[in-house]
Amino acid sequence: MHGCQYKRKKGSHHILTCPDAMRAVVIPEYSEIDADIIKNNMRTAGMSRERYFELLSQI
Repeated sequence: MHGCQYKRKKGSHHILTCPDAMRAVVIPEYSEIDADIIKNNMRTAGMSRERYFELLSQI
């Protein structure tokens, strides 16, 4: 939804690539994801807090 593309899954982690990102975004398959992981992934993807909550409300 933010322009990232799903590339692959390695173990319990999903790997996405985003345009303009210096590295891949890694999303773990945990029942709960720590806020620091979410913040780091947002920073990597170049996503603002407002954009995150906008996308979250669409789910």
